Amino acid sequence: MRLTKLGHACVRLEKDGATLVIDPGSWSGPDVLAGADAVLVTHEHPDHLDADAVRTALESIRDLQLWSNAPVASQFADFGDRAHTVAHGDVFTTAGFDVRVYGRDHAQILPTIPLVPNTGFLVDGDVFHPGDSFTLPSEQVRTLLVPVSAPWLKFAEVADYIGAAGAERGYAIHDAVLSSQGIGLISRLLGVVSPPNSPVIRLEPGTTVELA
Repeated sequence: MRLTKLGHACVRLEKDGATLVIDPGSWSGPDVLAGADAVLVTHEHPDHLDADAVRTALESIRDLQLWSNAPVASQFADFGDRAHTVAHGDVFTTAGFDVRVYGRDHAQILPTIPLVPNTGFLVDGDVFHPGDSFTLPSEQVRTLLVPVSAPWLKFAEVADYIGAAGAERGYAIHDAVLSSQGIGLISRLLGVVSPPNSPVIRLEPGTTVELA
């Protein structure tokens, strides 16, 4: 399986000629859904869901399937059985990828801001995208996507998350709010807190890695 880091929290996974995109938000970059067979959305915030772009893709890619929680899936109800509602504990297959669903709520930003549902996705028992949370699956994760900068987190929590996951490797996501200086700082800190044999690194948008 190949993983491509796109803008902010968006990644593309490819295998056997199929393409799965997770969290195509407003900061993901252009044409991130081109050629997609399936799209997973962790939650409704616009940095994770560019609703207009997803709608355009559903209109132009006849077999594209969308999977998300109820508030997101309901926005695309007019696409019928191509917009699927999932929740914690669900298991499904789409475009040849096996997906398990973990997590229920977005991490708290402020007590005065209502929580929205947040759905983490474990793909092929390998890549876990937590959305805006520090959810961990009940099973071992090989490749952890790690949110590194947001109003709802501090870096000590990021470090704890990396340690608790015990993944073989990790890639930073949720980084569009960082300046160039901030990116350098976070990259250095990831090097400090990563286990010696389980690096967590930041990929530049557009970078593709092979997951062996």
